[in-house]
Amino acid sequence: MAKSAPPPARSVLRDTAFLRLWTGATASGLATWALPFVLGLAVLDRTLSPAALGLLLAARTVGFLAAVPVGGVLADRHSRRGVVLWSGLAAAASAPLLAAGLGRSLPLMALAAALAGAGQGACRPAFQALTAEVVDDGRRQQANAAMTLSVRVSTLAGPALTALLAVALGTGALLLGIGALWLVAALTPGRGTDAPDGGPDAVPSSRRPSFLAEFAEGVREARRHPWFIATLAALTAVIATGYSATGVALPLVSRDRYDTGVVLAAATTAYTAGALAAALLIARWRPPSQGWAALAGLAAYGFAPLSLLFPVHPAVVVAAYAVAGVGIELFNVPWFTATQREVAPDRLARVSSLDFMLSYGLAPVGLALIAPAIDAFGPRAVLTVCALICFAAPAAAALVPSARHFSSRRGREAGAA
Repeated sequence: MAKSAPPPARSVLRDTAFLRLWTGATASGLATWALPFVLGLAVLDRTLSPAALGLLLAARTVGFLAAVPVGGVLADRHSRRGVVLWSGLAAAASAPLLAAGLGRSLPLMALAAALAGAGQGACRPAFQALTAEVVDDGRRQQANAAMTLSVRVSTLAGPALTALLAVALGTGALLLGIGALWLVAALTPGRGTDAPDGGPDAVPSSRRPSFLAEFAEGVREARRHPWFIATLAALTAVIATGYSATGVALPLVSRDRYDTGVVLAAATTAYTAGALAAALLIARWRPPSQGWAALAGLAAYGFAPLSLLFPVHPAVVVAAYAVAGVGIELFNVPWFTATQREVAPDRLARVSSLDFMLSYGLAPVGLALIAPAIDAFGPRAVLTVCALICFAAPAAAALVPSARHFSSRRGREAGAA
């Protein structure tokens, strides 16, 4: 007698555990996006100077970079849910300190910004690893698409909503609202099913290796996956050059070439809208060579700096940014899903922390160097180099055999066939 077909997998959007995790991750994403925007509003009302804003954002970045590796080790050593809880509470505690220091004490605000960055940095690898615990392998791509969808919707609708709230509430109240979002992020997610410290084989704390030894173990795990190392290098190159260049050059081009801020606003909105559409697509699309498809999406970011090179119609710039947005999301979701699938579960948070340290960590360095480079060599030369790197880096990563499927196992099977 033939076996009946297995029932279709239940949508991840009907899974209570995932919805709790999604709510917490969405709240953390909103809080992360909102802080620089709200501080920017404080500059507009002259409560904060532009130099002070730069100092606070730098302090937040320092806190983020310091906490990411710590969060990765702790999330592999202890409960991922616990790391999300305490990192979210730390970030929430920074909000009243920021509000108290606004217009009164810049050192207090800098300390609070560093604390906010530390909370953000510690929770990122924990959220990545917790997703792998809560969602089974067959539904993780849909889950990651849902996660990124919430981020894009927030980015698209957030500025207008926040600006409206600022009229009624003021900057201090908005900062406290960011703290409330972090409380939601800390308290909403449930415990995963395979917490590292929950099993009978957990290593006693007295016998654990040092922090550096555990982090080095995560680095060794990452090196076991050539596709991961190659793709992370490509992602870091694209963010540090293309993303940074367009972040600096797009406002200049919008002002100097088109004499309007409309191009800046339209291109930024088109990028988010493209990413939003791609998140809906990739939730169900499974390309046969998912690694190559994802790297092609990453390379599509090169069209953004390329569109700024020549005096084209503004619609071309907007279209290029829409293509870049589609491409970056066609990359992000398979990238996160493959990492959750391929990396050893007890080292997943540490490997994810490497991703955030390099890709996000080097972005401020790129932003700091791009403006002087434009002054020294001109925007055309800088944008040309950045566009070439955006196209070439993913292409080079695609040459690694295991990059075709984002899987070392698939690469070995293909070689043995």
